[in-house]
This record gives sequence, C-alpha cells and structure tokens, in this order.
Amino acid sequence: MPVLDREPSKDLGGGDGLSKLPLPSLKDTLDMYLRCMKHLLTEEQFNKTQNIVKQFGAPGGVGERLQSKLEERRKNKANWVYDYWLNDMYLNNRLALPVNSSPAMVFPQQNFRAPIDSLRFAAHLISGVLEYKTLLDGRALPVDYARGQLAGTPLCMEQYYRLFTSYRLPGPERDTLVAQESSVMPEPEHIIVACKNQFFVLDVVINFRRLNERDLLTQLEKIVKMADSEEEQLPPIGLLTSDGRTEWAESRSVLMRESTNRDSLDMIERCLCLVCLDDASGPELSDTTRAMLMLHGGGVAKNGGNRWYDKPMQFVVGADEMQNLVRAASVSELPAPRRLRWKCTPEIHKLLACSADKLQRLVRNLDMNVHKFYDYGKEFIKKQKMSPDAYIQVALQLAYYRCHGRPVSTYESASIRRFQEGRVDNIRSATPEALAFVKAMTDGMLSTSDTEKMEMLRGAITAQTKYTILAITGMAIDNHLLGLREIAHELKIEKPEIFKDEAYLISNQFILSTSQVPTTVEMFCCYGPVVPNGYGACYNPQSDHILFSVSSFHESPQTCSAEFVKCLVQGLLDMRDLCNKCNCGSNPTDLSKNVKCDQLCICKFMCRRLIYLFLYDINVCKM
Repeated sequence: MPVLDREPSKDLGGGDGLSKLPLPSLKDTLDMYLRCMKHLLTEEQFNKTQNIVKQFGAPGGVGERLQSKLEERRKNKANWVYDYWLNDMYLNNRLALPVNSSPAMVFPQQNFRAPIDSLRFAAHLISGVLEYKTLLDGRALPVDYARGQLAGTPLCMEQYYRLFTSYRLPGPERDTLVAQESSVMPEPEHIIVACKNQFFVLDVVINFRRLNERDLLTQLEKIVKMADSEEEQLPPIGLLTSDGRTEWAESRSVLMRESTNRDSLDMIERCLCLVCLDDASGPELSDTTRAMLMLHGGGVAKNGGNRWYDKPMQFVVGADEMQNLVRAASVSELPAPRRLRWKCTPEIHKLLACSADKLQRLVRNLDMNVHKFYDYGKEFIKKQKMSPDAYIQVALQLAYYRCHGRPVSTYESASIRRFQEGRVDNIRSATPEALAFVKAMTDGMLSTSDTEKMEMLRGAITAQTKYTILAITGMAIDNHLLGLREIAHELKIEKPEIFKDEAYLISNQFILSTSQVPTTVEMFCCYGPVVPNGYGACYNPQSDHILFSVSSFHESPQTCSAEFVKCLVQGLLDMRDLCNKCNCGSNPTDLSKNVKCDQLCICKFMCRRLIYLFLYDINVCKM
C-alpha cells in the first residue's frame, strides 16, 4: 500500500496544511512500469525486462530494501523526491539553457505607435513586477487552488516566494540553485536591464522610495542612450551564459579572477530579475519568429547576447525600428543607472568567440513551428463529454504515429503542488489504449468501423484521464523510480539491473515532450525538444481554436516540425469527423475549468504566467 499521511506544512504562504507527497507501493509502480512499456518494446526486450523487474521486486530483494529507505526518507523530509527531481531534471543537465531547458512565454504582440512606447511598456511591466513582489514580501499572495481534474484542492505556494531570490549557479558537474535568503545581506533593490548586449543596474528603490512608472521610464531612456555610446561598448558577456553548463562554469571561474568582473557578477546574481530591451527584428514578425527570438535571441547578430540565462525571470521587450527618443520629464533628478563593467583578457575574448559559435549552431538547428488551429477548440471537445487535455494528447499520439509509424515514450507535465514542496511528475501519454486508437485510424482505417474507432477513442481518453489523476495525486511511476535509483546511489550499492536495462533507457528517452499551458489570452509557451531526435509540443486550448508550438532539430533526419504539424492538423480533423459521424452528444461537460485571468494590467498578468512556468517546470529535461 502507498504511504500516506496528513502532516501539515509549516508554511504554505497563507494556505491550509498540505499532505506530504505519498510514496506508491513498490508492486504498484513495477506493475504500472511494465504496462507502460510493453507496447514500446520488442517481445524479446519485454521478456527480458519482465524478468529483471520480477527479480527487483522479489520478497527480501533489493527493491524492498530501497523502498524501505525511501519510506524513512519520506518521514524525515517535507518532500521525499524534491531534491532528487531538481538535480535529475535540471541541475545535473549539462546542456545549454536556451532552447534545451529554459521555456519562453510569448505574449500578445504590442502595437507600439512611437519608438518610446516600447520603453513605456517596459516601465509599466517593471512597475507591475514590483507590485507583485510587494505581495510576496508581505506573504499576502492568495492561495492557488487546483483546476481541472480534482479541482478545489489548495496548492503549495512556497515556490512563489523563491521567485525573485533564486539564481542558477553553473558548476563543473552540477549546477546549484542559490536562494538569497541570508539575513546578513540586504534585500536586492535593483533589476538588471540588458540593452545592446550591455548590462545596466536600475535601482528601483532610491532614498527609501520605490520608483514610479514615470521615473522608471526616465531611467530606461537613460539606459538606451548609454547603450548607444560606441565608446563605452563592452564585449557581450551574456553570451557565456548561453554555453553548456560545464563550459560556462569554467568561463565564470576565469571571469572571477578580476575584482571588476566579480562585482558585476554579484550585481547580476543578486538582482530581482532581468528586463531585456531587444533591438528591432523587423516590422512583421510571425509567431514562429517571435518564439525563436524569445528562446535564443536570434543569435549573435541579433539579440543572443542580450540575455543572462541563469536568472529564472527574464522579461523581453522588443523595440520598433527606430530608437530616437524624446526624454520624458521626471518628477525628480535621479542618479543615472550604472553600466556593469567587465575586464576582458584575451582568454575571455576567446571564450566569448567559442560561446558565440555554439549559440549560432543552436540557432540554426532549431526547427520551430507555431500553428493556430482554427477549425475548432475546447468547446467542441467538451460537447463530446471529453477532457480537452486528454483529447489533444491522443491527437499528439496520432500525429507522431502518422509521421513515424511507431509509438514512443511521451512526457506530459503534471502538477503535484497539492503536496508540500510539490513540483511535477510525468503523465505517460503513450498508453496501450492510445496506440490501439491510432492504429485503427491509420493501419486499420478501412478494416475498423467508425463505431469501433469511437470506442477506442473513448478508451484512450479514459486511460489518459486515469493516468492524469494518478500523477496529480502523487501515484505515478517516474518520480518513484527516480527515488529508488537515487537512494541506491546514496547507499553506494551497485546500480540495480532494472536501471541498466534497455527498457529503462527507452522509457526515459522522451521523444515527445508535451505540456498544456492554458490561458484566456492569445499567447503561447514554447521550448525545444529534450532529445536530439525528438519534438517539443506545447498547446493552449481556446474556446474555438487551439494554439500549438512544435519544435524539433534540423540536424535530426528523423524529425520535421512542419510535417508533424501537418499530421497533427489532419488528425484533429479526422477525430472531429469521427465524433460527428458517431453523433456523440451535444451537452458541454466541463471536465477542465477555464483558467481565469486576473483582472489586472497586462504586466501583472505577464508576471503571473511566467511564474506559472517557473512552478510547473514546463520543459523538464530528462536525457
């Protein structure tokens, strides 16, 4: 039986006490693991895996020993898997952060009528960030409650309070998540503004007074003018943060040899957030182009160096074609923002050139396709008495099968914030039921009746919904298997055969990495694939249409984002036609409540959605 209790959390940011994350029984997880993998393996592979799993779970065997140690760990920690998960998904990953790890939220395009409008918008945004931080500082943020499946449960709020105090410090083997919580150091009262690959300190509190929007606009104008000064231009140090994590750790150690660089790094690492004022990239930007610019800045020739990827929160505001600004009157004379200085040796210049080359390869490699599907949206799906998320997940399975003729391990992020310090687990969407349906829609299109196909579709959606509930209630398999693997490592015992088995490697190669990020505003989330031959697929179901962002890598001969989108669209149309033919109901059933937007200004809403990404870890990298 799973281990459960109701030990309350000591600090939920004003919420009721939450349970600890449960620990599933060993037998349940091993049985589910075999069920999830059987149809993804050859018969020979599965027979081997079945024997390995049986041996691992045998009475008195290594599995029971590891399970017992996990039960002890659960008693002693607020969340037994959190540290393991954070290291495995993020801190151990050596890939570059842009595209591979850091997701981007692309908000509705603004129509700036004058060049200064982009700065006015940025000032408004900063003001909203500061108001939001005031709520956090006062522990006054209302508690979130779960939506969709099992709605109404209070959620853990602890991650919100780390939002403006966290920093990802590169390490040679593992990164460190640094939280500025020391009572010795003063609270940060500045943000960093990136402009033309230069970094500026913008104090948001001067003489114990928080700057208002008018003052912020004045300071941003000063920064733009300072950035335009060619005599003061410094190398684009931000490029170093776009490198692989081990390489960036080595470069940072070189930078740290100089006191000037140490001071500049300290200011960046202790700031509240970054605001990146990007140069114009053209009058008419497609959603696909905007997505790529958000993920990697467009490379060295555009805004690739106008970032600092280690900071969790970066707000990017693009400019119009012209930057001839008229200074706004200020209510007071404020001290000018400070340009961060760097002392660059020939060694650092060489490191910058190397980082720039690698970023350019990453830019050229990313194959992004943002598509707006207008034929129908979630209201049609609800009328079929189906969950929109489960329906779209089945459509993604159909799209991949049509493209590649086989099923693959699929990741869909599931929030486990119902529990103390909860983050995410994985919904394994490549179910046997989904495979049966997609085969009927492709291989068996002529031999299977519409009624049978409809029954298979409903079976696939039911299976997806059941696994979703398992995941959000802490009973899925991925976190549990991770815990068993890591506790074995801590005990310094030989890695159990189950974790060396080919099936386990296949199970963790998430060729299809997916997530739903729903909003009522026309915006979308995007990220790169998590394996070289994979796809990243994020979607936002609206009432009458669905937003998709699909990514892959050009270097993989097996993948093509445009082809995947083509198959996805065709699959969605075929599923609609099937539902219409079978005359499946007309009364909407709300299985997934709409996400309600706060009635706040757009800048506050932007903060909220980016925080959503931070909390739900949309693009989890598991290589």
